[in-house]
Amino acid sequence: MNNVDNKEFIEFLLGRFKIERERFDRSGIYAYTQRLLAYNSNKIEGSTLTEEQTASLFDNGTLPKSDDYYRAKDVEEMNGHFLMFNKMLDTLNKPLSQELIKQFHYELKSGVFEDRANGYAIGEYKQRPNMIGIYQTVRPGNVDQEMYLLIDWYNNQKINISALAEFHARYESIHPFQDGNGRTGRLILFRECLKNRILPVVIEDANRNEYLEALKEYREERRLDKLIVLFEKEQQFYLEKCRYFM
Repeated sequence: MNNVDNKEFIEFLLGRFKIERERFDRSGIYAYTQRLLAYNSNKIEGSTLTEEQTASLFDNGTLPKSDDYYRAKDVEEMNGHFLMFNKMLDTLNKPLSQELIKQFHYELKSGVFEDRANGYAIGEYKQRPNMIGIYQTVRPGNVDQEMYLLIDWYNNQKINISALAEFHARYESIHPFQDGNGRTGRLILFRECLKNRILPVVIEDANRNEYLEALKEYREERRLDKLIVLFEKEQQFYLEKCRYFM
């Protein structure tokens, strides 16, 4: 598979994901993708866990001995991301819907003590206004309607990297949940790539500033140029990492 065809690569991925998950295989491309996506997506949101700690949590449920402190919330959210990824694989045959997105959020956040203690809605849309830095997001009372319009628009698109970039930018601007919007949004992006036989996008924490600038460009100018360029770069990053397993 040196000159890999995109659709051929996706079929390879889906086949390996299924087999390795059923075998509890922690040495192949399923485990690698779980760790890669969970580490980078949580790191973008400020997680303190290292790649080694992420791998250890996924592989055997423990953290390597260390003199450093770690936050319980980071561990809970990392484990939640692993569960969210599995929920995504289990529901690939379903169309994207508000209910499915809420299920992803529930898997990510249901085990996070801090969020429950703060009274955050888990697996449901936000009940309090929130912001992205200095930017206002959709108010809680309008989220249902805005998400309905977004998904209705999406279901009438020819799905390609441009449509996925617009969906992702609009989703992040709505910010439907109290917390966990970026992680659910990036998982949806990965899912919809798989579902539509498009090279998957894994946003690296190393490109966090580029990613945030691209989302800012959309919020301020309704332009997707930077986000599309980043997505295409991240597609190649993931493909190159996966060549090892082919």
